Amino acid sequence: MGYVSAVPHPTPSDNEADAAAAPGAAGSGDGSGAVPAARSSRRSVGAALLLGAVGAAVVLLASGQTWAEGTAAVGGGTLPLDVDGRAVTGVPAALAIVGLAALVAVFAVRRATRALVAGLLALSGAGAALAAFLGASDSDALNEEAARTAADSAATVDALSHTAWPFVSAAGGLLILLAGLLALRYGGNWPAMSGRYERDGSPRARKARTAVDPERPEELWRALDRGEDPTRDS
Repeated sequence: MGYVSAVPHPTPSDNEADAAAAPGAAGSGDGSGAVPAARSSRRSVGAALLLGAVGAAVVLLASGQTWAEGTAAVGGGTLPLDVDGRAVTGVPAALAIVGLAALVAVFAVRRATRALVAGLLALSGAGAALAAFLGASDSDALNEEAARTAADSAATVDALSHTAWPFVSAAGGLLILLAGLLALRYGGNWPAMSGRYERDGSPRARKARTAVDPERPEELWRALDRGEDPTRDS
């Protein structure tokens, strides 16, 4: 007489449903969410380096260009005058150098110090942009140049005009500012410079000197390259 089991057997549809659900269940704890985070961190590092380096280069380049032009009355005639960005204000170029130093230092420090350096990077960019923008309408430098050229302290420049270079410099400062903001937002996940090559001051263990076979010239040369005396007994 046969026995009838009360335990239900899984049907093919049930097996297929379990198989379809298994990958999702197994993948829920495999750390796949860390992949987008790591990719975002790498992108932010590259973007910050690019923005900071390009922004500093733009500020330094624009600061060496002519920002203002005009004419000065000299000896009954007129003399054309112009001044570059460093004569108008040296602040943007100085802050661009500070920003470059901060951009490098961000990767040399960790934790709270990194946030402080990132803040310095952002502030240097904002300061460079503001100083360049204010210098776009400055006439003091050109008036001083006119007074020096005419040998008259009361002389002023005529037909004053400004170029677009101050605004180019301001744009470079904004790029540095963006690099600083990226460092503030994502800097906590960025890698730091490795210290495995730093010496700790402890004496290094010297490798054991291997015996040199005098009948093999190539071993004699290798010993000399290592700074050893092949004629000395080990």
